[in-house]
Amino acid sequence: MEAKLDERISRLRQTADTPRPERPDLLIATEGEFAGWRTWSRDTFESSNGPFWHRIDDDGKVRCAFRVEKKHLNGLRAVHGGCMMTFADYCLFAIASRELQAPAVTVAFGCEFLDAAVEGELVEATGEVTRAGRSLIFVRGMLKSGDRPLFTFSGTIKRVKRKIPPSEVRDSH
Repeated sequence: MEAKLDERISRLRQTADTPRPERPDLLIATEGEFAGWRTWSRDTFESSNGPFWHRIDDDGKVRCAFRVEKKHLNGLRAVHGGCMMTFADYCLFAIASRELQAPAVTVAFGCEFLDAAVEGELVEATGEVTRAGRSLIFVRGMLKSGDRPLFTFSGTIKRVKRKIPPSEVRDSH
């Protein structure tokens, strides 16, 4: 039984580590703190508000992260709630990336703010797909700084039929 589980995790990791042709906007950092981590260039809103990153850990789970910069802060010098929500929305799609084979949109999102992060902290997210159907994927997760919980979230992603033509893919460089 354990051998089958190890084999399945290995296959999932290989699948997740293989860039898919339908994601021409997948970028992999080659240097710096996030070398080897991935992001997507298509979403210019997330690109300008991040950068936000994700990777597949050795256990096959998706981990997302960003380093808090001055631009992420509110007037109280803590990470702005809108930044946390934008990052969590990014995480929904990264966590569900194995199940997603086509474009999708967020149709429901809920969250709870537990604590604040400040400039210089590394904010990381982990989560899980709780259910994946034909059109809807349900995800939940938590943002942390070290062992300190900052934010919990859950969301529903809906697959959409519209394919985005290559001419509409924007390069964020």
